[in-house]
Amino acid sequence: MRPPAVHQALRLGTRGSKLARWQADWTAAELRELGHTVEIVEITTTGDANQSHDLGAIGSVGLFTKEIQRALLDKVVDLAVHSLKDLPTTPVEGLTLAAIPERAEVNDALVSREGAPLLALPPDSIIGTGSLRRRSQLLRLRPDFKLADIRGNVDTRLRKLDEGEFDAIILAAAGLMRLGLAQRITQLIPPEQMLPAPAQGALGLECRAGDQRVLDALAPLNHAETDAAATAERAMLARVEGGCLAAIGAYATVVDGQLTLNSTILSGDGSQQLSATATGAMEQAQQVGEQAGDALLAQGAAKLVQERR
Repeated sequence: MRPPAVHQALRLGTRGSKLARWQADWTAAELRELGHTVEIVEITTTGDANQSHDLGAIGSVGLFTKEIQRALLDKVVDLAVHSLKDLPTTPVEGLTLAAIPERAEVNDALVSREGAPLLALPPDSIIGTGSLRRRSQLLRLRPDFKLADIRGNVDTRLRKLDEGEFDAIILAAAGLMRLGLAQRITQLIPPEQMLPAPAQGALGLECRAGDQRVLDALAPLNHAETDAAATAERAMLARVEGGCLAAIGAYATVVDGQLTLNSTILSGDGSQQLSATATGAMEQAQQVGEQAGDALLAQGAAKLVQERR
């Protein structure tokens, strides 16, 4: 039975990019299906305003989230939808992650101009990516690649590829699929070749702590297995103190209530790689993530994280 309609609109804050709007529209549709009234409020973030600059040069973590979180705290909006991989693991006082809906495709996607998969690309191919995690894993896999930074929204990146600036680019598969661009994917890169970012493919729905009206509205959108997997991945990330600018990959799966987390951290040039696996019940997701983080730290992860700061 659906709850009674909420007459006071839920104001949903989001970035204005096509992908962010897809995520906001999807969340709004789910809430409306549950009987709520939703108003979408677009907010420009630091990351959106600096599309021409390297991520590492314009600040640290939270480029795409801080302004939206400020709007939440200022009660300009009631909830926000984030790409969870962009949301810093450091808690913001007064805010809470209220729900994590079911995850989309987690893998990275290769889009190549000539249709060749990753391992079949010619030597010295120019690969476009703005992610240190992807760069490091690419260099470890194929040291012959020439890596070039690429910024801009998905359409801009695909246009640059089509115009010949790159032989291939790497994007999150979930984003391409959500934008109806799955046909552009040459290959879903398997985790054995490239571990995704912690919480890649998942959305995070955030609101003010203690705002029971919004917490109750969002609760039905939470997906337990995705919540556990993302919690473990983010707990590992927090343990090693690596933000979204560090070369850290993680992927957790849940099978019959059992959680398995694979994680890695690399040097910028890919020459050093540390890996850790941890398992436990999905109810112990936080502890599983911390266990993996401790294992990485015991191998010297702190030094590799420090290199990226």
